Amino acid sequence: MRQPLKHYGIAIAVTAAAILLRWLVDPVMGDSLPLVTLFGAVALVVWIGGYRPAALVAILGYFASAYLFILPRGEVGLTTFANVVGLIAYAFTCLLIILIGESMRRAGAAAGERGELLQVTLHSIGDAVITTDIEGRVTSLNRVAETLTGWPKAAAIGKPLETVFRIINEQGREPAESPAMRALREGAIVGLANHTILVARDSSERTIDDSAAPIRDEQGKVSGCVLVFRDVSDKRQLEKQAASRLVDARTLASIVESSDDAIVSKSLEGIIQSWNAAAERVFGYTADQAVGKHISLVIPPERIAEEDHIIASLRAGRRVDHFVTERVRSDGRRIHVSLTISPVKDEAGKVIGASKIVRDVTQQRAAEDRERKLLADAVASNAKFRALFDQGALFAVILDVDGTIVEPNRRSLEGCGYAREQVVGRPFWEGPWWTSSAALIDEARTAVAEAAAGKSVRAEMPYVVADGRERTIDMTILSVRDETGRTLFLAAMGSDVTERRQLEDELRNLAADLSEVDRRKNEFLATLSHELRNPLAPLRNMVEVLQRAEGDPGTVRRALDTMERQLGQLVRLVDDLLDLNRITHDRIELRKAHVDVASIVRDVVHAARPLTEEMGHDVQLAVEAEPLYVHGDAVRLTQVFGNLLNNGNKYTPRGGTIRVTVRHRADAAEIAFADNGIGIAADHLDRIFEMFVQVDRATEVSQTGLGVGLTLANRLVQLHGGSIEAKSAGVGRGSEFVVRLPIAAERPGTETPAVPTPQTTRTYRVLIVDDNLDAGSSLALLLEIAGHQTSRAHDGPSALDAAETERPEVILLDIGLPTLNGYEVCRRIRKRPWGSSVLVIALTGWGQEEDRRRSHEAGFDGHLVKPVEYAELMTLLGRLQT
Repeated sequence: MRQPLKHYGIAIAVTAAAILLRWLVDPVMGDSLPLVTLFGAVALVVWIGGYRPAALVAILGYFASAYLFILPRGEVGLTTFANVVGLIAYAFTCLLIILIGESMRRAGAAAGERGELLQVTLHSIGDAVITTDIEGRVTSLNRVAETLTGWPKAAAIGKPLETVFRIINEQGREPAESPAMRALREGAIVGLANHTILVARDSSERTIDDSAAPIRDEQGKVSGCVLVFRDVSDKRQLEKQAASRLVDARTLASIVESSDDAIVSKSLEGIIQSWNAAAERVFGYTADQAVGKHISLVIPPERIAEEDHIIASLRAGRRVDHFVTERVRSDGRRIHVSLTISPVKDEAGKVIGASKIVRDVTQQRAAEDRERKLLADAVASNAKFRALFDQGALFAVILDVDGTIVEPNRRSLEGCGYAREQVVGRPFWEGPWWTSSAALIDEARTAVAEAAAGKSVRAEMPYVVADGRERTIDMTILSVRDETGRTLFLAAMGSDVTERRQLEDELRNLAADLSEVDRRKNEFLATLSHELRNPLAPLRNMVEVLQRAEGDPGTVRRALDTMERQLGQLVRLVDDLLDLNRITHDRIELRKAHVDVASIVRDVVHAARPLTEEMGHDVQLAVEAEPLYVHGDAVRLTQVFGNLLNNGNKYTPRGGTIRVTVRHRADAAEIAFADNGIGIAADHLDRIFEMFVQVDRATEVSQTGLGVGLTLANRLVQLHGGSIEAKSAGVGRGSEFVVRLPIAAERPGTETPAVPTPQTTRTYRVLIVDDNLDAGSSLALLLEIAGHQTSRAHDGPSALDAAETERPEVILLDIGLPTLNGYEVCRRIRKRPWGSSVLVIALTGWGQEEDRRRSHEAGFDGHLVKPVEYAELMTLLGRLQT
């Protein structure tokens, strides 16, 4: 709608311009030719907008001119005959102008549309198009031509065609004449040229097909040329490949048809697809009879299972080489054949069929059977060889050169449990003694092939006896040759090395274990040395301080406090080792009762306060309000919780935080010790409770302990029916140990209260027998300070003499004495008339259950392990006196 309105607007404007022009020339023209300017206006508007706007110009222009320029001026009328004739002439002239203009306009529009359609068509087709003038210069080219030649349209226009379209011969690579130039020269269409290469502007090359035709004007005169060409590089490559494949196929077909071996192809379903002339000779079926049938056509019924095995190998992409078997001919006769079967794959590598080469080896097998029989007869006829062969300690089997078993000896049959008829005549690698492993069967087949080639082969291989047990044989296969070097047969010999291999494996494992034990022993001894020196150093220092204190009470007190702490550390180290040993040998006895876990944890935290304060740690204790009872040994649980708290104290840098939590979880009491210390590496979490294991020294803040604390805690918790779990987010991110103990089934108060052990306050006459002079003297001094009378002896005989002379009430007797040990001293004392009334107490470093049993059998009244505190000794005396 907008375009017509525009045209009418133009019509009105042009009409006004024509009237204005006539008005301007009116002084010159006067009354003559009043409508002369309107004819041009009509012609212009009909060309621009068509006949309707032109008619509007003619009508409006007449009325305006009639009013302004036609007599009588100032009015519009047809009062005179001249005016009527003038109107008719004007109308005819305008009509003629409009008709001619409209025709020209429509013809121009049609030509424009055809030109535009031609340009769109040229740019849309897939072929390249170049047009030239009569002199062969480029006048246009479409986008495909720009792409193939490398010349943009703006640069190509006006260039000689040979510059833009440069072609050479594919074979000789000499410049080739453009078909466009021939079309210009001959004025005829030039057909497709073959084997032409287009050289682009960037020197790249592509194979093309091209053709050209002359462009003629209306008179049939040649005014230019159109050249059409396309890129056929891919097509040419495919043609070459197809030609090559055709040659290969023809060559292969020729080979297949002329081959002496039967060559058959089949699908994976077993359908025969090709059948050469040799297959017709071998099996007796023509190609027409065989193609399209199942391969079972030539397979004996009892060997159909072989086909399944072959197809399975092909599907896996494996080739089957020299598979010797039986097949059946069309006349029913059985033949021996050797098969080589290869998978046939498509372009994607998928197995779609099989190619089979079949060789008739019937005569060859017959000859081999004859040779094999002769060999067996020769072996059987040689009595000495037979005796040696059968009575030897080794497994022995005689093989034909192709690997067929000729004769096994008695030892091999007895060792494997198979009958002679189960193995004779079978290929060595198909014997029932091999496992179903394809790799093992291939290894046996390869070993036979190498031996047949003259190489001595030795290998350890697993084999299966008749009852299904798998064992190991150390096997050697070698060839036996005559004087000329010809291989007569193969000899396979071996011995069962199953027990030896097991023993070797056990020895290797034992060696590894011993190496690990030795490594841990060395680490433990080094750690023990370090840990013993830690308390010994301050003890020695404090002895020096006491010697120089000159009676200063404050200095003496501090020295004694330090010595007491360090002595406690030494005792704890030894106790941990002894307790761990008792647990390991199941010699520890738990004295269980209903105990409040929360109360025990509070006591442990309170007792450890001096150590935690020394390290500047913030110990946070969170305990549920209600008592939490378990059935356990309070002393041992104190030991567990103390070890865990001590562990967090040691492995947390100064000023750290240790959180101790006691809570009720389901049917268990859960006690957690969490710290923000050095943490535990992930690969150590599983081993943290093993004996003598400590975290990596490279990450430690302070290295103390023997590495048995966590092991001891774990074992004690297990004896209580509980568990310990170690957690850590990693090195430097703290750790947490969570103890879980089962809640007590009964209510507290059902246990019998423990009776306090009496502790004596009276004094005694005490004989101290110890070969360590300092130990004896220090204990005597301690007892004398407490008011007891003491005497000392340092070996067995002097102990007996002193006892006879002094008649002591108590004898503290060391067991490991020189000359006469403590057991014998005690026995002799008990034989004296006065000996039954004396309290004899073993005071020794030996504290195992066996040591306690021996001391009891020797007549001792008590057994204390060094170092013993004075209070503990007096408690024992009080208990023995009651």
